[in-house]
Amino acid sequence: MAAFWSVRQPRAKGAPMLDPHGALICTMMLVSAADRDMAETELKIIGDIVGDLPVFRDFDRQRLRGVLEECSRLLGGDNGLDEALKSIRKALPAKLRETAYAIACDVAAADGEASQEELRVLELIRHRLEIEQLIAAGIERGAKARFQTL
Repeated sequence: MAAFWSVRQPRAKGAPMLDPHGALICTMMLVSAADRDMAETELKIIGDIVGDLPVFRDFDRQRLRGVLEECSRLLGGDNGLDEALKSIRKALPAKLRETAYAIACDVAAADGEASQEELRVLELIRHRLEIEQLIAAGIERGAKARFQTL
């Protein structure tokens, strides 16, 4: 069992629970995998985000591959997307929900254009994490501006 899963309390069916780092990474992976094509630019931005943002300061980057594999297993289960979103919400403290949405938007913007599937997953994340629409619009616009090219 990968270290990013932490046992906080027993769960039905013995499913592991995400910790906050795992939840943030899984949120990014949901967006990247939404169109069934995890583009190299998206994987690179996930690595860059994990390496650069203060929220990941105490995260061991050597664990990243294992975290991505565990998230992939979670998504591959019955009702994978819904279960992943439930686990993400449960693992994230309220103060990190906007952070999760922001980094998910960054992943969607990383390859220059968000697909319809990515936009739908972002919408599901926004609703599940209860991000207000105006706040979400600001986060989305910021991601678009950061990844603009000439």
